[in-house]
Amino acid sequence: MSWHRGTLVGFDLETTGTDVESDRIVTAALVRLDPDGTVAEQRTWLLDPGVVIPEQASAIHGIGTDYARKHGARAASAVEEIARAVAEVLCSDVPLVVMNARYDLSLLDRECRRYGLPSVEERFGGAPSPVIDPLVIDKHVDKYRKGKRALQALCDHYGVTLDGAHDATADAVAAVRVVRRMGERHRPVATLPPDELHALQIRAAAEQSASLQAYLRRTTDPAAVVESAWPVIPRMR
Repeated sequence: MSWHRGTLVGFDLETTGTDVESDRIVTAALVRLDPDGTVAEQRTWLLDPGVVIPEQASAIHGIGTDYARKHGARAASAVEEIARAVAEVLCSDVPLVVMNARYDLSLLDRECRRYGLPSVEERFGGAPSPVIDPLVIDKHVDKYRKGKRALQALCDHYGVTLDGAHDATADAVAAVRVVRRMGERHRPVATLPPDELHALQIRAAAEQSASLQAYLRRTTDPAAVVESAWPVIPRMR
């Protein structure tokens, strides 16, 4: 059976910003969807990130500093639970669906480092795999399509309803449903075993980064550098 017809687990983070080296997790969700598309299991976390949540971030996901401090779990213990849960999914051989995995999985990696916890890679015994990233796959199968590639745009393109954008649970579910539709539309991707699809995304993400870097250097910034690693950006020394 093709991977898009089997069980998939979606993972999503909402955070304090967009810098994987310095920003923090505010909410997280892991959602298991059965082959028929129903939600079979979900786990969610609300964290007190230990820092002020910028207004720009709060405006996106709806969580303010005071609310997180009052209702959120201690960041270190929550990050431990999140990393352990993600590693358990990967160890079960169920594909992990992560929209823009390069961001979410890298930020989780840095949070583990911040609190002196084993990373997902250390718990799993290797780089997280198999990961399925709707952003990377969509750019690979439809590279010349104009327009945005954010999750809402992908949902619109593939006919998936996204209720409550920037809620970690809603985004995780939508990402899974989007990749199922991708599998239905793009047979060459659907027929790949998950490990081969993962390897394809490593190559595709690097090619996409190189293309964007060349474009930026040609048009706006001659010194632009675009990260090529996927699904986790190597830690800075």
